[in-house]
Amino acid sequence: MNSQQVHSSPHTPPQNSVTRLMLAVVFAMLPGCMTYVYFFGWGLVINIVLAIFVALATEAGMLRLRQRPVMPFLTDGSAVVTAMLLALALPTLAPWWLTIVGVTFAIVIAKHLYGGLGYNPFNPAMVGYAVLLIAFPREMTAWLPAEIHHMGFMDSLRYTLFETLPAGTTFDTLTAATPLDTVKTELGLDHTLDEIFTSHAGLFGGVAGRGWEWINLMFMLGGLVLIYMKVINWRIPLALLGTLFIIATLFALPAPDIRPSPWFHLFGGAAMLGAFFIATDPVTAATTPRGQLIYGAGIGILIYVIRTWGGYPDAVAFAVLLMNMATPTIDYYTQPRVFGHEED
Repeated sequence: MNSQQVHSSPHTPPQNSVTRLMLAVVFAMLPGCMTYVYFFGWGLVINIVLAIFVALATEAGMLRLRQRPVMPFLTDGSAVVTAMLLALALPTLAPWWLTIVGVTFAIVIAKHLYGGLGYNPFNPAMVGYAVLLIAFPREMTAWLPAEIHHMGFMDSLRYTLFETLPAGTTFDTLTAATPLDTVKTELGLDHTLDEIFTSHAGLFGGVAGRGWEWINLMFMLGGLVLIYMKVINWRIPLALLGTLFIIATLFALPAPDIRPSPWFHLFGGAAMLGAFFIATDPVTAATTPRGQLIYGAGIGILIYVIRTWGGYPDAVAFAVLLMNMATPTIDYYTQPRVFGHEED
């Protein structure tokens, strides 16, 4: 009797291979990526291309070092998804070395150090992002305002490679804080939301940051397509976004002058990207139906807590990583009762 090798998670039926699922995730992210480029320029395209190249090269190198077959794992699409998620988390004016450091750390340390795809307990892209944010805070907080200071493709490429800006411009005049960071900083100075929105009118749109609300809408639509295709489960996004909405509403109702609305939290920053494309990672997320609801709700609570009282204005990455730590415990205590066995 011939034995067959059983690989680790994620397990998928033959008609839904890991490669096919990863490609579906990539295509679902494209509308959000294109909207991002429209509002913030070509830097994202450069970051994505560089991140994918580094991720594939690093993945191939690690597979050879571990004496594993290269092509089956290199073509499964997981490294590409990691690269795209990390590139989306980087400012459009990220220098080349920042992308390389983040992607290399994500692939080598967060993924292969634990045994590769299926064994990593933490989302690799979020690990890479967290390392960059802690180690290089200046570079990771240099964002372009939407539609105000668009740089052409060649100008963006020159800055990425050589950190050279167009003549007559300076780094400080091009960059600004994100809407989430601006609100957090100004609220700390005892300004009201009306004062913040008025004094930074060009930074905000209808319900959230200018540009960011449309980007989040596109990521939400892409995520809904993945749910319809059964690539991801609906429980985690619903629990995450629903919990974030509820807790933001509870705090905003009695203090609307100093607590942003739930719509601001949902459509500002990386809430939709996190709900549909990061928190739903099949390797690091909870797997039981009840556990997925708890896991998503925990991320939603942590996002609000860190955004409101913590030191990082977006908080999606840290919320996901903290709940990644809790995933084994959540799965253990939410296993459905086996039919035919009585509970102790």
